[in-house]
Amino acid sequence: MKFPMRKVIQPILIVLIFVLGYLIIESIMRPIRFQEKVEKREQATISRLVDIREAEKAYKDVYERYTGSFDTLEMFLKNDSFTVTKAIGQIPEAWLEELGLEEARKKAIEENVIVRETTKRQVLDSLFGASYPVDSMKYVPYTEGIEFEIESNEVLTSSNLMVQVVEVKAYYEDLLAGLNEQLVVNYMDQKETMTGFPGIKFGSLDEGTLSGNWE
Repeated sequence: MKFPMRKVIQPILIVLIFVLGYLIIESIMRPIRFQEKVEKREQATISRLVDIREAEKAYKDVYERYTGSFDTLEMFLKNDSFTVTKAIGQIPEAWLEELGLEEARKKAIEENVIVRETTKRQVLDSLFGASYPVDSMKYVPYTEGIEFEIESNEVLTSSNLMVQVVEVKAYYEDLLAGLNEQLVVNYMDQKETMTGFPGIKFGSLDEGTLSGNWE
């Protein structure tokens, strides 16, 4: 018994239509899903870099330089303290009107109307809170134990001034590992064209800046 050719072709056409439809939808959704994953990983990395930057700023406030070692930075956060000075008391308004702010403040201190109270506060608690996971700070999010690259130095400016510099960075090659390889290559090229670096970083070893290339 012969089957009409149309009955044979119709199911094949239906399957082809579904396959083509799937391929079209997938071609649209693939870059969308990729971008969503990229943004999630980028935001986690930026958040961690912002924390590292705050820690470096605090370290420089205490030691007048940056550190190029995460071990040193972690020890600083865990063990060091800030000196906090608080003024207790209030300058009488009559003194302010008569002497002006600076002279009135001096008089208030000399006569103990204002007393300065000095206390110590742990760096970690001051910056992030005692429960902050310091030991995880050096690792790039969404990687298997890859650390941020960190380096500090001092450079001579055009004004003959020595300035402290620091740079901390992560590469997209590591951060986006496991995603579509071609899309990763395209994204890296795009970002390098825009920022001059195929990854996310803050600071510079050539000038005294703490700006991030995401800002």
